[in-house]
Amino acid sequence: MNAPAPILRFLGAAGTVTGSKFLLTAGDRRVLVDCGLFQGLKQLRLMNWQPLPVDVHGIDAVLLTHAHLDHSGYVPALVRDGFSAKVISTPGTHSLCRILLPDSGHLQEEEADYANAKGYSRHSPALPLYTERDAWNSLDCFSPVEFDTKVELGPITAQFLPAGHIVGASLISIEINSPRRKRILFSGDLGRPTHPILRPPAPPPAADVIVIESTYGDRIHDDAASLQRFEAAISKTLERGGVVIIPSFAVDRTEVILHHLARLRDAGAIPSVPIFVDSPMALAALKIYEESIARGSSEIRADIAHAKSFFNDQDLTEIKTLAASIELNSMSGPMIIISASGMASGGRVLHHLKRRLPDRRNTVILVGYQAAGTRGRSLLDGASMVKMLGDYVPVAAEIVDVPGFSSHADQREILDWLKLATVRPQIVYIVHGEPPASEALRARISQELGWNAVVPRNLEQVRID
Repeated sequence: MNAPAPILRFLGAAGTVTGSKFLLTAGDRRVLVDCGLFQGLKQLRLMNWQPLPVDVHGIDAVLLTHAHLDHSGYVPALVRDGFSAKVISTPGTHSLCRILLPDSGHLQEEEADYANAKGYSRHSPALPLYTERDAWNSLDCFSPVEFDTKVELGPITAQFLPAGHIVGASLISIEINSPRRKRILFSGDLGRPTHPILRPPAPPPAADVIVIESTYGDRIHDDAASLQRFEAAISKTLERGGVVIIPSFAVDRTEVILHHLARLRDAGAIPSVPIFVDSPMALAALKIYEESIARGSSEIRADIAHAKSFFNDQDLTEIKTLAASIELNSMSGPMIIISASGMASGGRVLHHLKRRLPDRRNTVILVGYQAAGTRGRSLLDGASMVKMLGDYVPVAAEIVDVPGFSSHADQREILDWLKLATVRPQIVYIVHGEPPASEALRARISQELGWNAVVPRNLEQVRID
């Protein structure tokens, strides 16, 4: 009897940006590519609390494209619920997960405690999705492998290739040898060729099926305009004695922001003012980037490899303790505060926003993708009030969008990367995007490349024939 065709099932990031989980079944093996949290809209976040529609004990391995929580943040819950096999990633992803996952658990415990203390949760008591201890326990399952190493999982062979998105980020190329040879490529989050720190993504290896992200599938980044907007917003705010608040993703975005701030200051485009990074997670990630640059990691651009002070920390103050963060809220401008999270969905930045949003002298600069349902998206859409920490906070501060700092490839960059493929794929599945972005990319792939392209539905499963 012939073995059944492999099956790919979309357990997340289908019809939305977050919650990345793709279950690949080949023969008697089941591999989960990514294991991320849903973020943004409440109905998405509630999906994190639903059990996976698959027995976690029957998953033979998890392969992580990178460490961002929408790709890795469900691992602690998976392990707590009984998964005991290997979580395979690059060393860079493993190092960052050692920072992000425990911090995620800690923040969830902290937010549940705060909600219980203030009495604004609908649940009594409010509970974290998982704890910091759960996260540390899950890290015991990690098994790092270097880029280009082939990992054998029965009929499945996986290989990690640089994706240029954050340190450790990977394309995952999978070859299935039963019943017929099939090749599947998962882009994870595809980086940009213009990233100021990381090398461009590796070209796509030959694949019959490509699963491609589409976060910016309907947009083109304008780097020059973004940098001009960034400079103008900072200059105006500092001139009026205000405070610049930059909600920032702790990994990669903080590094890119510090790089641009150093360049602008060194060029005399902005004055030297105190810069505070208020995120222990971001500071720990910054050290990993500094070490990668200093040792000339293969992921780092050749022109900055071995640089000893790339981020130029002349004005930088690291805020590590909660007490120091609270003290920061009593200080006056001009100054710049960089704090997580990047979509203002949690973390210390909420306290800074609550304190600074009502003052029109201040500015909030949004430097990355803002998912629907997040406070960052509400600010981006012009909300006059936003709810945080149990209170409605009026928005008088200036809100500035700087999308060009994103580490996601835009529509043009995705298409240019796909054009490097040496083999025409049978089909492209478009994931990690809101519906308009995914549909726009699907149309462009169909029209410009002449390839079959589909936007799958959540929980849909397809045969890899």
